[in-house]
Amino acid sequence: MESPLSLPIFGQIQKIVDRLGLRAYVVGGYVRDYYLCRPSTDIDVVVVGSGIEVAKALGKQLHTKVSIFKTFGTAMLHDSEGREIEFVGARKESYSPDSRKPAVEEGTIEDDQLRRDFTINALAWSLNADSFGELLDSFGGMDDLERLIIRTPTDPDVTFSDDPLRMIRGIRFATQLGFDLAPETFDAIVRNRERIAIVSKERIITELNKIMLSPVPSIGFELLSMTGLLPLIFPEVEALRGVEVRNGKGHKDNFVHTMKVLDNVAKKSDNLWLRWAALLHDIAKPRTKAFDARVGWSFHGHEVVGSKMVPEIFRRMKLPLNEHMKYVRKMVFLHLRPIILSEDEVTDSAVRRLLFEAGDDVEDLMTLCEADITSGIDSKVQRYLRNFALVRVKMKEIEEKDRIRNFQPPITGEIIMSTYGLEPCSLVGEIKAIIKDAILDGVIPNDYDAAFELMDKIAAEKGLRDLKAP
Repeated sequence: MESPLSLPIFGQIQKIVDRLGLRAYVVGGYVRDYYLCRPSTDIDVVVVGSGIEVAKALGKQLHTKVSIFKTFGTAMLHDSEGREIEFVGARKESYSPDSRKPAVEEGTIEDDQLRRDFTINALAWSLNADSFGELLDSFGGMDDLERLIIRTPTDPDVTFSDDPLRMIRGIRFATQLGFDLAPETFDAIVRNRERIAIVSKERIITELNKIMLSPVPSIGFELLSMTGLLPLIFPEVEALRGVEVRNGKGHKDNFVHTMKVLDNVAKKSDNLWLRWAALLHDIAKPRTKAFDARVGWSFHGHEVVGSKMVPEIFRRMKLPLNEHMKYVRKMVFLHLRPIILSEDEVTDSAVRRLLFEAGDDVEDLMTLCEADITSGIDSKVQRYLRNFALVRVKMKEIEEKDRIRNFQPPITGEIIMSTYGLEPCSLVGEIKAIIKDAILDGVIPNDYDAAFELMDKIAAEKGLRDLKAP
């Protein structure tokens, strides 16, 4: 393994801190990820003294801009390789019960390690010439790396009460790294879970997105549920949990199913928003659940209700209310279409409509729908997947032939109005809709002449030819 401090930037920092008579250390994620053989580009340097002074000196050498945050006593710059290097003075912190913003004072490197969230993030390497590269492990972080354990450097109740976001961060690290929460860490999260109320939605969603992008995101949501955090930060997902039985008939546990779908999508795609669509695809099932003694449980219209819930959830969770939200909403709304299509005879008309409604997102929709097949009966799963393969073949044939994806009907409202001297009215929209449906149903080809001929036929039926412009 290459020496952890072989990058020239560390030698430059060493010369600066030795010249200034300061002690400095690389600490945190960069050190942790080296031992885990994970790539890392962000470097945190703790200086016993002024981190800003060291950053300024390094910035001058590198001829690069230094961003200084005096309020926090930190400074940040980028080296020529694009690495982000942040400097901070060693400090110790104390918290008041109603705030996650600490009172800060200068401290030793041990004080700084003690304030870290977890032992694996408190590992440090010396940057001074007399001990260059030596590991400072004051709280057993290396043992915890070897045992794959998430543990706090100090009393976990104090750690989580001081900054409750650390509870979700602990779960996020366990999910990302495939580690276990130490028993005392898990129990302290359970005890302190109500403290999450003082943390902003923006900071929570940052951690949730990292859980979503993990190799097996269900691990994080299971831990959030088991610790009691999920009902507090995302009640709609927790509401999916459980099975209700009536007259001996029960439905599947929609939480367990959703986690399988999310993990299935994660195996196929790194698209964060497709993963969000997987998490939310059945989100309305608790609201639409109904029981009929003859047929059992149903969730009619859950895709429609769920699509309407997406903007509510994005707004509350401080997720972006832009094209990402619209994409997730569309995926939730359409997620049953390919499944229904695969159960019936695959008609050209049905495939055209799917291509039209899904547009450029149709491949993502198919990925979601294939992930949604989670039956324990393998023959059933294989039958659905074979049918989906047929749908894909039919989609390719029709796309090549009819150019339906994202198509706009060749006859516009302006053409209809100018041809027949009409003002904007419902009749214009009605004619456009008839032409669009005729193309999607394969009654006419997707071209201007055929569409114009149909428009003229409709106009004759509506008595519009007398109004036709000369």
